[in-house]
Amino acid sequence: MAYNIAIGGDHAGYTYKSLLIKLLKELGHEVQDFGPGSEASVDYPDHVHPLAKAVIAKEADFGILICGSGNGVAMTANKYKEIRAALCWQPELAKLARSHNDANVLCIPARFVSEEVAEEMVKAFLSTDFEGGRHQNRVNKIAAC
Repeated sequence: MAYNIAIGGDHAGYTYKSLLIKLLKELGHEVQDFGPGSEASVDYPDHVHPLAKAVIAKEADFGILICGSGNGVAMTANKYKEIRAALCWQPELAKLARSHNDANVLCIPARFVSEEVAEEMVKAFLSTDFEGGRHQNRVNKIAAC
């Protein structure tokens, strides 16, 4: 299934973002690039907030955020009650984030995973469906307000 994917992050994630955009297009997905446009230093919230709003508005099916540690982008995205951003560092975690937590944003720590692992996480994330069932009740309890 082809998705519309929103992608963004910060300067530390720029190289991986470029690589993943190419992969996503090769896999037949549409991509919305929320920046940054270079490796010049930026403030990641300036790119995360618009991406999260696009996912919430259903302008994108999923989001992918990349920064050095993955923490900053995940923390920012998770400020929105409709976002379930998962910081992952291996494909199995990306798969579980989708199947058990219905994650709609994958966060990648560019300084801690290889390009190959990042690509495999994206493939796992996008090819895994939410299982629902017992997990749905738990997901319903995530949002604080």
